[in-house]
Amino acid sequence: MWVKTSLLAVAGALGFWAANFAISLTPVAADYRAGLSIAYVPMLLEALAGGLIIGFSVSYCLLRFFNFIPTHGAISKSLVLSFAALLVVTVLIEIPGKFLSPTADAMRYFTIGAVFNVLRIAALGVVIGSLYDRWS
Repeated sequence: MWVKTSLLAVAGALGFWAANFAISLTPVAADYRAGLSIAYVPMLLEALAGGLIIGFSVSYCLLRFFNFIPTHGAISKSLVLSFAALLVVTVLIEIPGKFLSPTADAMRYFTIGAVFNVLRIAALGVVIGSLYDRWS
């Protein structure tokens, strides 16, 4: 189980990172990084680490609780788990990070960050669910 979890997690993290890289090339992302003083290269490395953490969580839960997730198909089950992870990330990281720091446009940066996270975590979920389907 741990080998399968690890392979799914790494693939999901690469999907997360690829989505993050594509987003990072947009002008909105450049404005977001400038507004929050985020360095580009460390951000890419942090995205890979974050993708691995979320990927391991989603992969483990998908493999362990597959029959208990109330949808049909591995991709939809993986997306349900991914969006549960999105909720946790938003509550524990995004909200405190944006609203407890002295940022002038906290709501604007929160919204942009939330949209970025939806895209990245959806990519992670689709990759993990697709690979699970192939291996089943």
